[in-house]
Amino acid sequence: MGRAASTMTSSAELTRGVGTWAAIAVNVTNMIGAGVFLKARVMTCNVGGAGTVMLVWIAAGLLALAGTFCYSEIAALMPEAGGEYVFLRRAYGRVVGFLFGWMALAVFRTGAQAALAVGLATFMNVALGGSLERFIGIDVAGVQVNGLTLATLAAIWAVTLISCATVSAGGRTALIVTIAKVALVLAVGAGTFALAPGDFSHLGQSGLAGSCEGVAASARGGIAGFGAAMLGALWAYDGWNNVAPLAGEIRNPQRNLPRAFVGGTLLVALLYLFVNASYYYALSPLEIASVPRSSSVATEVLRRFMGPLAVSLTAAAMMISSFGSLHASVLSNSRIPFAMAREGLFFKGLAKLSPRSNVPVRALIVQGVWASALALSGTYDALTDSAMFASWLFYGLAAGALFVFRRTLADSPRVFRAPGYPVIPALFVLASAALLVNTFVATPRQALQGVAMLLLGLPLYWYWSRRVEPSAAPAGGANR
Repeated sequence: MGRAASTMTSSAELTRGVGTWAAIAVNVTNMIGAGVFLKARVMTCNVGGAGTVMLVWIAAGLLALAGTFCYSEIAALMPEAGGEYVFLRRAYGRVVGFLFGWMALAVFRTGAQAALAVGLATFMNVALGGSLERFIGIDVAGVQVNGLTLATLAAIWAVTLISCATVSAGGRTALIVTIAKVALVLAVGAGTFALAPGDFSHLGQSGLAGSCEGVAASARGGIAGFGAAMLGALWAYDGWNNVAPLAGEIRNPQRNLPRAFVGGTLLVALLYLFVNASYYYALSPLEIASVPRSSSVATEVLRRFMGPLAVSLTAAAMMISSFGSLHASVLSNSRIPFAMAREGLFFKGLAKLSPRSNVPVRALIVQGVWASALALSGTYDALTDSAMFASWLFYGLAAGALFVFRRTLADSPRVFRAPGYPVIPALFVLASAALLVNTFVATPRQALQGVAMLLLGLPLYWYWSRRVEPSAAPAGGANR
């Protein structure tokens, strides 16, 4: 691409300092977090059979890949800060864009960050022999504060401060952590197959009779169970679109964004299948379903051949994995409130860039404050369930925007075209709708909470839209 094309953005003040490998890393390191180490137990309880769990991982990977096809075309067409906020606002109007931004900040992006921080603290607690749970332990306004709580909050604010550096430094950090995380997952799987006593016959067994601590009866077995397991797998894949809000800072975005979306998802899918196969080789589905909620399947698998000391060291490595995912999410998703503020639909101060690092530091701080509040409000699984419901509502709408842009921007040059259009994008939209319906069946409380938060955004949109000056309306975008 020429110089003019590579620097085209609606956020001229931002620096395009993230290259090809760093862009891929922002997606990969966000996906490989705590989910692949923690969700196998819940998913086994959801569907029972080990083979069915592996099928869920494949189905979730294919669904995420279909989403990357849609996002790749749209993001390359409009590589601007804000990601889905930009896609939805231009396709459906300002109100839909605002509701996405509101939900991203209020629930699903910050909720995911809170859940990652909780997962990080969980692994740290395992590495320290449970000492975090025993540290302090006081009640503050109805919230139990102990070492786990403090570790969770420390993780959120550590990555927030790191993200206040230049975006190129953030990209390099993501790349370094990604290399370490890929090596970690490969080591867990290869070590298990090579050293742990196991049996491939486990793949044909069921775990529905396991203790399944904390798994609702409505989410065990049948279609509802399969859907709940899909949500668990999709939580582990969540991050396949993480680079989208950072599009205004990607070098040569027309080339690098599709590589980050598609290439990153394919790599992670292969890693997930490999490490989950190793789990079921070492442990039967019944044993996996009966793993205590305070532990993880990966920890129990590695205990089979590494012993207590090695398990603690591995838990520390998994803690680093969660830290990397949290860093990538905080770095990228702070650009959503920043983009909203630039267009007058949020506090104007959040649109200011740091004169030192040229990043939206104020937006990062607000995001960190709310993620901290969410981390104090619920358990890991409750946070991820709420986050997945809200996020897939807008993922489906964002993918559907491709149909709008194929019609309204038919003459715009496209470096990347979504493979399988219109069938694959349509299947992605339908699958997103099916997941939402299933969430109401399997976990209605979390679904209704998501709807309530969405509706709360309407009066907020009315307030902010009245403050927007006519000249602030986005050029070329819908203004409904």
